[in-house]
Amino acid sequence: MALLQTTPPEKAQGQLAELYAEVEQMFGMVPNNVRMLGVSPAILENQLQLIGHYMQHPTLSTPFLAMVRMLVSKACHSPYCQGLNTGLLLKAGFTKEQIEAMQADPAQAPLDEKQKALLLFVLKACDNPHGVTAGDVDRLRTLGWSEEHILDATAHGARMVGTNIIFDTFKIDRQG
Repeated sequence: MALLQTTPPEKAQGQLAELYAEVEQMFGMVPNNVRMLGVSPAILENQLQLIGHYMQHPTLSTPFLAMVRMLVSKACHSPYCQGLNTGLLLKAGFTKEQIEAMQADPAQAPLDEKQKALLLFVLKACDNPHGVTAGDVDRLRTLGWSEEHILDATAHGARMVGTNIIFDTFKIDRQG
């Protein structure tokens, strides 16, 4: 049971009801992670704006971003988000074996060299930001990543670390 009381969709009012309606339109339901963030409608609204940014991203694909979230969550020992994003990757057509392989060794992610380099960079940044070097960033530039893409991917991973902390701290209920 979650440590913070969340509002079920049928009891939401005002801004929270509007945000829940937006989520339900996007995903067909209001999952527990949305309910947790809905404890603060301003935080949920901010999260939905970011989701919109990444859903429309011209370069970072939905599966790539799900890999970032899943692998960051695994590193954070956060089962809710790891499981949620594993499910998204399965729905996107990745096999259980591919997912298990990349969870065991992120370098096994079924990505081209350019995407894999960015994925591994984000994981390094989330795990050991002080260990990132100019050479790490230069390699991404050489592969064709822009400054904006590097920042967007890294910010996505870093926000996932923070999100995991929130969900784990307040013991988010696992989705049925």
